[in-house]
Amino acid sequence: MSEDEIVERAQRALADAGIDDQLVAAGEFSPRGRTGASMVGGIAGSEMGGTLGGTFGDAVGLAAGFAAGGHAVDAASGMPAYLVVAVSDTRVYGLAGRRNHPSTDIVFQVPRADIEVEVHQRVNVRVLELIRRPTGERIELEGNRVPLTHSKDVIDHLR
Repeated sequence: MSEDEIVERAQRALADAGIDDQLVAAGEFSPRGRTGASMVGGIAGSEMGGTLGGTFGDAVGLAAGFAAGGHAVDAASGMPAYLVVAVSDTRVYGLAGRRNHPSTDIVFQVPRADIEVEVHQRVNVRVLELIRRPTGERIELEGNRVPLTHSKDVIDHLR
């Protein structure tokens, strides 16, 4: 899916939610720590499953642990597993859902003038922090380095 298609779908979701704003970028993110927690959960599940059920148990444990690790981070963050972060010239929106199907559920919307943006490079993700200047409140997200998510495009527009 191209960046233009993600922007178009996010634009439609905002319009359906009653928001009239022109987006310049959109990409898929998750709550910060989701990827790492999923990997740790997968390793632990694999070890436990392998002990109890051999190769089959190893595979089942890997899948279950991977899912459990991700869900734990989602619950702790209070955010959905996937968000489309959409950027206009004046605001940043977080829409629940994946890049191919953003919903009208708006998780956050913050004025760009009120935020400071920090980006941290990790091995397999880019961490995006949106810091509200007046309060110091942080929205912490991670974008996969896979180009299909277009998280880098969002980060480039915010910098």
